[in-house]
Amino acid sequence: MRTPRWKALGGALLRVLAVWAVSSLTLLVLAAVLPDVRLQAAGGDSLTRTALTAVLGAGAFGLLSALVWPLLVRALLLVPALVLGLLVFFLNGSLLLVALDLIPAGRGRSSPETAVLVAAAMSAASSAASAFLAVRDDEAYRRRLVRLAGRRGRRDPTGGDPAAPGTVFLQLDGVGYDVLAAATRGERPLMPTAARWLATTHRLTPWHTDWSSQTGASQLALLHGTNEDLPAFRWYEKETGGIVVSNRPSSAAELQRRAVARTGDAGLLAHDGASRGNLFSGGADQVALVMSVAARRGRSNRSRAGYFAYFSDPANATRTAVSFAAEVVREIGQALRARCRRERPRVKRGGLYPVIRAFATVVERDVVVAAVVGDMLAGRTAVYADLVAYDEVAHHSGPAHRDTHQVLRRLDRCVELIAEAARHAPRPYRIVLLSDHGQSPGATFRDRYGLTLGDLVRAGCGLPVGRRAGRAPGGAEAREAARAALGRPEGAPAADGEPTGGEAGPGDRPGDRTPRPRKRRRGEHPRRPGHPQPVILASGNLGLVSFPDIPGRATREELAARWPGLLGALTGHPGIGFVLVRSAAHGAVVLGPDGGEHHLDTGRVSGPDPLAPFGPGAADAVRRTDRFPHAADLMINSVCDPVTGAVHAFEEQIGSHGGLGGPQSRPFLLWPAELSPPVPDGTPLTGAEQVHRVLRRWLREADAHRIPAQRTRTPVEPTTGS
Repeated sequence: MRTPRWKALGGALLRVLAVWAVSSLTLLVLAAVLPDVRLQAAGGDSLTRTALTAVLGAGAFGLLSALVWPLLVRALLLVPALVLGLLVFFLNGSLLLVALDLIPAGRGRSSPETAVLVAAAMSAASSAASAFLAVRDDEAYRRRLVRLAGRRGRRDPTGGDPAAPGTVFLQLDGVGYDVLAAATRGERPLMPTAARWLATTHRLTPWHTDWSSQTGASQLALLHGTNEDLPAFRWYEKETGGIVVSNRPSSAAELQRRAVARTGDAGLLAHDGASRGNLFSGGADQVALVMSVAARRGRSNRSRAGYFAYFSDPANATRTAVSFAAEVVREIGQALRARCRRERPRVKRGGLYPVIRAFATVVERDVVVAAVVGDMLAGRTAVYADLVAYDEVAHHSGPAHRDTHQVLRRLDRCVELIAEAARHAPRPYRIVLLSDHGQSPGATFRDRYGLTLGDLVRAGCGLPVGRRAGRAPGGAEAREAARAALGRPEGAPAADGEPTGGEAGPGDRPGDRTPRPRKRRRGEHPRRPGHPQPVILASGNLGLVSFPDIPGRATREELAARWPGLLGALTGHPGIGFVLVRSAAHGAVVLGPDGGEHHLDTGRVSGPDPLAPFGPGAADAVRRTDRFPHAADLMINSVCDPVTGAVHAFEEQIGSHGGLGGPQSRPFLLWPAELSPPVPDGTPLTGAEQVHRVLRRWLREADAHRIPAQRTRTPVEPTTGS
């Protein structure tokens, strides 16, 4: 039964008065505590007069925030997003100074620096009061969630059918099947919302990634139906002399263009969809924090408009800033604890990493969740969003470390918030949780063996190797997302022949000429002139070696003639599981330790099968990658412990993904039981392209199951603002 208009207006008025009272009380208390804030005339005032001054100041501040604030933030939309988050506080403080100046008789005064703190406290108090009052009022709560997403105006009337259920695909980046299963078990599970769903409304199933078990390959296929010719997170293209890096905006845009050209289809979200926090758009018209559109400049770049939608409420900026600072402190404390306890394996976690972790686990999480909530309240047909928090922390702490347990709990609360918001949406929503890959534990290759993959390759080629082993920087998608949010240019080119970091380390832009000269490190032998330098790249425990001076794909015979010791140095190393190389005589050949060979074209195996430790689907995964035009001359996979699933990343990550071996190749689908099963019982679900077809089918099923007209609710009328 709909609430009478007079009653709704009366309730809204009471809520405004209550929030005004809380804001006034906050200002009054802060004026009593902080010497730089004054709410009295020079000669002093009575308590009643001072309280009235606080009421007037809070009212003026609230009115200015409601009327002026959205215009200020929209005018600053082209400012880098993280800079906008900081400007929020200064702008908020400026509004408070203006509000105090409007008080008669000059009773309101504050220093600028104190005004910033007072305005933040008042915004936070008002926000908390508004949320508390809205809890017992569904309509108010619904409006509160709309404001959380910062959405105003009207939806495009050409959107999806409101009589059909909507679908939200929520990607928990890097959370493997085994991790989710463990987090939903026990009397007090780490993820109680997911555990409750699994016990009642949802079903859980694993799926297997392609050889390249990382977000670029998986998400491109999940959203666009193909990851053909995407051999790793980054690879060298001989025809252009450049390196493609999946999470660089220009590379992501090019990969998406290639996928659309290959399939002839815009993507999973082309019909009334929204893409939030992803590498690719999926064809969605509504995008926020999407890397493939982040390279665009000007107001046509709607990716960063998601930040406007979030920061248009100053209370959101206050809450996020406090959480951001707390997360930085938490990471510093956790890193110090790991060092004091001498935990092994361990990687360095200093520099900018605490800030990047806070960006991934706080800023990006809050903005993406707010955008998804707004999409549901707007009644969008399909939403796909990526939460990268777990992946970022697991890279540096380990997939099953106590640090990641905290992240899983917070992700579960995000899922709960989104599910709660779905109750207030104009249509029912089916929420599908999924991941793009898992993570495998293990010490880094350098930490375990004292040299990098680049050192090993150079030694095999007879090239000079530095006395001090180099370090391949590590990271995850969050680093490039933070760079895009700051409006910074794409990462600097990789050093000549140096193995770049994985998903977040430095890498070349497409079209940059490589290799580039670098400064010689102290203690390193000078390079001999005229020697061609191989380009060596890393993606977790998958390494790629390309020889720019050899046209096309180098063959085993060519490599043996030029560098007789190279293949033996690789296959004879205890940290290398197998090496893929093309043979002029036998086609694709996988080389392993102890002289083992697996001829993929014929299936012939001589000696120990190098692919046996990687499971029954390894041969098919490697064979598929071998046919890619941009497969590297040498594709190198680290060894994998068959008992623990541990691998050795060729970069600074103790939780890694990108190749074969261990839990990294085993992500999950948690899907509503009312949808058809992904595959028949007992049939393996293999490859992100097959999962894309499952997601397509579920969208068709939702469209086929329209709800009766009498059950539909009038949708709220916000637009995305993006």
